[in-house]
Amino acid sequence: MSSTRNKLIKILSEKKGEYISGQELSEKLQVSRSAIWKHMNELKKDGYIIEGVAKKGYRIISAPKTVTENTIMWGLETKWLGKNVIHRDSIESTQTLAHQLALDGAKHGTIVVANEQTKARGRVSRKWYSPKGKIIAMSMILRPDILPYLAPQLTLLTATVLANVLDEHCGIKPQIKWPNDILINGKKVAGILTEMQAEQDKVLYVIIGIGMNINQTENEIAEEIRNRATSLFIETKVEWEIVPIIQKILEQFEKKYDAYLIEGFKDVKETWENYGFKINERLKIKTAKETFEAIFRGIGEDGALLAEKSDGSVEKIYSAEIAWF
Repeated sequence: MSSTRNKLIKILSEKKGEYISGQELSEKLQVSRSAIWKHMNELKKDGYIIEGVAKKGYRIISAPKTVTENTIMWGLETKWLGKNVIHRDSIESTQTLAHQLALDGAKHGTIVVANEQTKARGRVSRKWYSPKGKIIAMSMILRPDILPYLAPQLTLLTATVLANVLDEHCGIKPQIKWPNDILINGKKVAGILTEMQAEQDKVLYVIIGIGMNINQTENEIAEEIRNRATSLFIETKVEWEIVPIIQKILEQFEKKYDAYLIEGFKDVKETWENYGFKINERLKIKTAKETFEAIFRGIGEDGALLAEKSDGSVEKIYSAEIAWF
């Protein structure tokens, strides 16, 4: 989306339905009146209902509910995240396109969002089902000034953001299953995939992918995962508007990310453990070296799972297959 369109959307959203003259828009944006008219027509193509009245100007009467670059930008209250939105109606994977864009120099805070993914993937290359218009499929391009070994903390930070949004915006108390699954009533509603390009002591970029089931019915959840996956609609019997949820995620993520860079991981750890799934309960851990039972004691200062063994020692787990009793 052009920077002029971004600025136009910001001005119109701040007016909240009041008229603004074409001349004022022309002066604020430093473009011609005809250019303003062309931008308005592009917004109409997206489904915006725009009223133009002689001697009064333009105003937005209503915005569409569909996910597009413009609808995400409309009313988005962030400083840097989501100021560049790449939208696709259908795509193999937002994660794949985000990598390509990051390698080509895409700015920090660029997001890639799609209405449908045909080859979506989760951790360990697991398939993620993404039916059209029913899900959030989004990847964020970040260029954090942190050491590479800290990047997994961003996965846990993202999990707390999704949990907060479901709790505060949707009225649902979720749980976070280590390290990156968001559960409602024990079933997965969202997942996070964090991937990174780095040198030995420098992060080049991080891609954080978010997949969330919003409006699928039970029949639209793939049969092989129906016993362990759910959607907001299944859990609440409410059909949700997707754009406001995306905006809440972006707004909360920006605040938490900025605070994390200044204050560190402590607040993320506390929030994560507040939503933690089966803390202080038994689990079975399978690593590349061994399989053992332990008690889940929360997460460490570096984001590792803390597993208390039968002898009372606590082991940090960074990567493993976890089975819960």
